[in-house]
Parts: sequence; structure tokens; C-alpha cells
Amino acid sequence: MARIKNYFHWPGMCSDVTLFCKSCPQCQKSSLKIPSRAPLQSLPIISTPFERLGMDIVGPLERSKAGNHYMLVVTDYATKYPEVFPLRSIKAKAVALCLIQFFSRVGFPREILTDRGTNFMSTLLKQVYQLLGIKSLRTTPYHPQTDGLTERFNQTLKQMLRKFVNETGTDWDRWLPYLLFAYREVPQASTGFSPFELLYGHEVRGPLSLLRETWEGDQERSQAVNVVSYVVQMRERLEKMTELAQAHKAEAQQHQKAWYDQSARQRSFSPGQKVLVLLPSDDSKLLAKWQGPYEIQKKLGQTTYKVAILDQSRSSRVLHINLLKEWVERPKADVFLIREVSEEEEVDDQYLPKPTPQDLDLNHLPEERQAQVRNLCKLDVFSENPGRTDIVEHDIVLKDGASVRRMS
Repeated sequence: MARIKNYFHWPGMCSDVTLFCKSCPQCQKSSLKIPSRAPLQSLPIISTPFERLGMDIVGPLERSKAGNHYMLVVTDYATKYPEVFPLRSIKAKAVALCLIQFFSRVGFPREILTDRGTNFMSTLLKQVYQLLGIKSLRTTPYHPQTDGLTERFNQTLKQMLRKFVNETGTDWDRWLPYLLFAYREVPQASTGFSPFELLYGHEVRGPLSLLRETWEGDQERSQAVNVVSYVVQMRERLEKMTELAQAHKAEAQQHQKAWYDQSARQRSFSPGQKVLVLLPSDDSKLLAKWQGPYEIQKKLGQTTYKVAILDQSRSSRVLHINLLKEWVERPKADVFLIREVSEEEEVDDQYLPKPTPQDLDLNHLPEERQAQVRNLCKLDVFSENPGRTDIVEHDIVLKDGASVRRMS
């Protein structure tokens, strides 16, 4: 604006220059500015243990002495109880075998939430889900926050492993049982109880319990109750703990949403609207850049859209709104040709030659029409100096109190 103002001025200049810069295709694709994230959408609170599971694969890790490269992580959304299986490969068959071992202890879940990895979307796992009556849920591409419980546990587990593995990192699978025991014994922030307590209904006898018993000495336990009384007491205890855990989860969700939405802004797109998509580049999967523009096909939820991406692999993708931003189309402007005037053409401060009827090429008109046009093009009608006319009058109505400005 500062550069243009020194040479030009026209009505609406500021808005025109702003729109021109805003609609620059190169700037829109290379801009590092991320649009405001959408408000947080809370997931439903699960009360029944192992009704919904989250599942993810961590790795590749350092090859252990047992030949394991990966970890299959399974978390329960009700009790936050984690389970980890070391794997040599991440093929669907190996994942299915680990799931069967897990289901043999806790039963079949109703839903399993995973990302869109090829091993989780294989035909084998789909058949296992169908056979066991399990509904498969998937996160939106490049938006791992949907399975935030599992992703957060992965980060915690890797931090714990770094503190215990040897210098070569080849014994990481040996430490998994110890670290999982420690994690399951600690109260979870959103529930207020440890995963052990929510699963079994009582505090698990861990290292601190052993230490206290050692200090206090061996004390005889009270007379054991019968099995029926024990089951009834455990059910009552579990019901109370479940109610408290659900209340803590709801309070934690509200607190997390209030904190997350401080910098959030509600955005929406309409079908047919052009958008840019933040996707990994072809050169590096770790580097993302704005690609497009692509077209919105359909709005699927509060924060998910079906976008037409015409590449070799697929024709459309379901993406989170945080990966989308509006594409500003550059308006089509009129083209003005400016004729350069040299010093030799300047005669008596005249920048344009005087029009003469003889200079007009009217051969495409009949002779009668040519005479009419030549009669109109007289020197007293077309002059190099502006004049005035009283043929047409126009009143300019100003608002009350408006200041009259003169445009130069």
C-alpha cells in the first residue's frame, strides 16, 4: 500500500490490494500460518470395562534379543487399563493372534478404535471383527487426537522405557511387565482411580503394600468371608467406584474442553467450496504442506468433511477441519493497456493527438453511415481540453454532516 500510494489512487484501493495479496496462490500454499483449530468434540463416556478399546502400533523400535521390533498397544476407555504385546512383525495375522489372547482374558469388546494403518484395515482383521461382532472405528487421517487415550499412553510408555533400557536398547521387551504394573497401579487423572482398582474393585497388592507389611510385621488376616459375600461386596464397591469415575471423567472433559477451546474458533465449509489441505509431501512423510485447491463434497460431522482429492490412490478423503483452510480465488480483473508517450510526442503539453475525421477507418460501414459518423467527429465536439455541458444535469445528495472530500 505504501508503494502504490506514491503513484496511484482509486476508490476501494485498500480492499483491492488486500484481496489481491490474500488470493495469491503461491502465498496460500506456502504460508506457515495454521487456521484456528476447531472447538474440541468430547467423546462419549464409556462405563463398561472393555466395551470400547483403543489400539495402535508403536515402532519400529530397536531389535530386541527376542527379535521384536514393534509394540501392539491396547487401552480400555472405561478403566484406562493398558496392555502391550511385543511383535516381530505388524502383519494382520500377528495382530489378530495378540487380540485373541487379550479377548480370552477380558471378553469381546463392542468397538475398537484404530488409525488407518494398512494392518488394521486388512481383510483378515475385518473378518475377525465380523466373526466376533466387533464394530471397527477409525480416526480421521493425520488427526491422532481422535484416539488421544492410546496416543498419550504411547508417549508415557516410551518415556518410561528410555529410563530402563540398556545402552543398546535391546532389552526393552523385558521391562514391559514391570512398567505396565507400575502404570496400572497409579491413579489416572480423569477417573481418580487406578486402572487396577476400576478393573478388580480393590487395591492391588503391589511393592508399597509389601513394604508396609514388612514394616508392620506379619499380622494375621481377619477371618475370610465366604465367596458369595465377597462377590456382593466387590460388586457394591465397583458400582460406587464406577459412579465416581464417571463423575471425574465428565469433570475432566469439561476442564479439557474449556482449556482447549480458549484458542479455538468455529469454522465451517459448504459443499462445492474450494479448500487447501495440509497433507504430507511426496518428498518426506514427516513434512506437510498445503496442497490443492480441492473441493468439499460433503459435511459428515461437526468437524469432518469429505474432500475430493483426485490423486492416483483415491478420489476422495475424509479429513478433519483442522487440516483445511479456505481457498481464496483471485478475481478476474480488467486489463488496461498503457501507451508509453515519448518526449518527442509532447507538443504544447498535449499528451494525446488531436482526433481528426480523416484518421478514422470507416470502410466497413456503408457510405451513408460513414457520412453520419464523420459529421459527428468534428473538432468542436472532440477537443483535447475538457469542457462543460448543460444538456444533462445530476444532483449529488450528501448525508447530513458529511464532509466533502476532493479526490486528486
